[in-house]
Amino acid sequence: MAECSPVKKSGCGIFSAVFGKHGLWPRRSTSTGSLHIIKEDNKSNVNTSNTYTERRRSGSDEAAFFGPEGRPQKPITKLTPKVTAVYQQNPVRKHVEEPTRTTTTGTQGHGIVNGNINRKVPKESISLSGELEGMIADHQKTRGMIYGNLGNLRQPGNTNTINAKVDDVSKPNGKLYPNTVMGNVVKKPVEEKKSASLCRALSTRMDPETLKFMGNEDYKNGNFAEALALYDAAIAIDPNKAAYRSNKSAALAALGRLVEAVFECREAIIIEPHYHRAHHRLANLYLRLGDVEKAIYHYQHADLEADKDDIAKARNVQAHLNKCTEAKRRRDWDSLVKETDSAINGGADSAPQIFALKAEALLKLHRHEDADETLLGGPNFEVDDLNKYYGPIGNANLLVVRAQVDMAAGRFDEALEAIQRAVKLDPNNKEASSVMRKARAVAFARSNGNEHFKASKFPEACAAYVEGLDHDPHNSILLCNRAACWSKLGHFEKAVDDCTHALHLRAGYTKARLRRADCNSKLKKWEASIQDYTILLRETPNNEEVKRGLLEAQMQLKKQRGGVV
Repeated sequence: MAECSPVKKSGCGIFSAVFGKHGLWPRRSTSTGSLHIIKEDNKSNVNTSNTYTERRRSGSDEAAFFGPEGRPQKPITKLTPKVTAVYQQNPVRKHVEEPTRTTTTGTQGHGIVNGNINRKVPKESISLSGELEGMIADHQKTRGMIYGNLGNLRQPGNTNTINAKVDDVSKPNGKLYPNTVMGNVVKKPVEEKKSASLCRALSTRMDPETLKFMGNEDYKNGNFAEALALYDAAIAIDPNKAAYRSNKSAALAALGRLVEAVFECREAIIIEPHYHRAHHRLANLYLRLGDVEKAIYHYQHADLEADKDDIAKARNVQAHLNKCTEAKRRRDWDSLVKETDSAINGGADSAPQIFALKAEALLKLHRHEDADETLLGGPNFEVDDLNKYYGPIGNANLLVVRAQVDMAAGRFDEALEAIQRAVKLDPNNKEASSVMRKARAVAFARSNGNEHFKASKFPEACAAYVEGLDHDPHNSILLCNRAACWSKLGHFEKAVDDCTHALHLRAGYTKARLRRADCNSKLKKWEASIQDYTILLRETPNNEEVKRGLLEAQMQLKKQRGGVV
């Protein structure tokens, strides 16, 4: 009898714990749940386990170097028996008792190790090196380099489409939200067609096991994009081999493409329901993505691949998520920040919903810069992948938070784009509709005020910014812009107050600090001015305007004190 997955029992992982059926963010996801696992009697399970164990001893279909969490272990030199026959299609394996030390280098040196068997790559496969290199180059070109290990691809120069433009805002660390990996890389149809074409070409000239072993070598050496290409080629030849799917999942996870890795691991378990290592790998992925109940379910089906520490770790994250639900219900934002941090540090390090929950709490505490940095350092998966995994309702909730953070940081165009997408995904989301009205009003007020300011109509510009602040009283961009109007109108005290408010929201807002330093100089508050100029000079040591302002303030303070500083 099939055993029901935990999804049907209690919702969908973190969304059931925090935003789910009984949570604060209702979810109507179309994403699939955990796979149904056929539960047999104890005797049957023992026999299956023995068969699986025996297969691993004699030459597993799984790469032996994959660690317990799907991470590559360090390359090592292996002791393997000599092989007296070159590998051919359906080869006869010959063992030699005397072990020999072998290493693998270069294209021809792929000494392919599987258990105690050392296979040589056939000559016909070596002639494919040019084709493989072309496919690998395509993968590298489109996938990019890997930065970080939380599931994010940091690709310099690329930004998420939501964050493609910035107006009147300082960028934290000089970056926008990257096109990721705690996320997935944009797929290019041309690249996919080329890969498919090459896979078909390889299918007529190369054995899939050879491709898998070559992929294992690349994986072991940290060449994850190359490994992925080889696993794809093996799958194109034999799509019903669970090990190929599981190995591909490991390569995708190493590249930070966790959502894709989940679906590949699911496929592996569909093909081979008692594939313990695939269960363990899938459990690790679910834990990182914050689906704790699913993680526990698959740890329990991983047999000896999982241990008590794995399940204890998942249950610890689950406890923190339960506290998150309670903290949000009580509107205890400080506790919510603390519990989300604990969940992330406990293992859910690539869960977009947990990072969004933390960012939401920081916005409520008016810590806008911290909220922005939270999303910047968190996962940023492709929208299509999020729709597939969390469903449109869950994805809409994530976009609502993203829009609010973008608006607080002054990225009004990006905020509008994100919230429009959220409303399209979930037209019945009342919070999304409210945020959209607010975003439109604030964006219009900022644009209108800027036009008046450029025309030197400072009272009209000030009135426009005031109208925007009526909708969003804690918007640092509007506060700083209104301070510029106060300064032009000679109301320096009001300008200082607005700049101070903006800096409380975003301590790294350079323009607000520079404006406050200038206004304090005009008010002859030299010490306050020197303090701001000193901070600015530390952040921008080559800024001539800051150097002149600091020097002038220091000289005036010296005169004020009768020549004594």
